[in-house]
Amino acid sequence: MAARFTILGSGSGGNCAYLETGDTRILIDAGFSARQIRLRLAGIERDAERLQGILITHEHSDHVQGLAVLCARLRVPIYCNRLTKDAIEHALGMRFECRLFETGAAFEIGDCTIETFAVPHDAQDPVGFLVHTPAGRIGFLTDLGHATRLVMERVRPAHVLVLETNHDLKLLQDDTRRPWSVKQRILSRHGHLSNDAAAAVAEQVVSADLRHVYLGHLSRDCNRPEIAHRVVSERLGQIGATHVRVESTSQDHPSPTLVLGADP
Repeated sequence: MAARFTILGSGSGGNCAYLETGDTRILIDAGFSARQIRLRLAGIERDAERLQGILITHEHSDHVQGLAVLCARLRVPIYCNRLTKDAIEHALGMRFECRLFETGAAFEIGDCTIETFAVPHDAQDPVGFLVHTPAGRIGFLTDLGHATRLVMERVRPAHVLVLETNHDLKLLQDDTRRPWSVKQRILSRHGHLSNDAAAAVAEQVVSADLRHVYLGHLSRDCNRPEIAHRVVSERLGQIGATHVRVESTSQDHPSPTLVLGADP
C-alpha cells in the first residue's frame, strides 16, 4: 500500500509536513498559520478536516503557530510529550486535546507506528520521529544542535529522512544583523545543524534502504538551498551513496509529493 508524503514547507519561519497512508492522515508539526496550512493542503488536493492527528517535535513557534486555530475548529488531537504540552499551552494561552507519549516510546495512529526519541535542542523536551508506514519509514530530524549516537541509531532504518541544514557557517559568521549571543545559541550543541554537520549525519546514517534526504529548516538569511544541496550531495557522493536523492525544501511552498510503495 502506497504512502504519500509532502513537506508543506520547511525553514526557520515555519515547518509542516503531511503524511497520508491508506488509514492515516497526519501532520508533522504545524508551524504555519492555519490559513496557510489549509491553502497548502488544498494545493495538493487534500483538506484539513480529514486530519487524524498532529505530531509535534517541540514547542517553538515555527513548529506550532497554526495549532490554536486548527485545533479549535477541527478538534484534531495533538501528539506530544508532557513538557511540550505544558510549554505550548503556556505560550498560546489555551488548553489542547493532547495524546501524550513518553519520549522514547512508540505509539500508533491508524496503520502507522511512530517511534520517538530525544534530540539535543534548546526546547523543553524536543523529539525526533521515525514513522513506520506500510510503504516505508520516514525519519524527522528538524531541529538539533548535534546528532547523538542514539539519534543516528534511531533514524538509520529510514527510507526517507528529513534532515536539518539550518545554516552555512560562513554566512552565519558574516551576518551582521544577529548579535553574537544568538549566533552562539545557533552554533551550540543544543542549537541547529550546519550544512557540514548535516552532511556528516547523512554520511553516518546512510544505508542501502535510504533513498531520499530532504534538506529542511534552512535559515532564510544564513543559508542558500544550492549551498546546502551541494555540501550534502558531495559528501554522499564521496562515499558512493549515489542511490540517495537529495531534495531541497522551501518554507514558501510545498515540495513535490513523494509516493512511497507505488508500483514501478
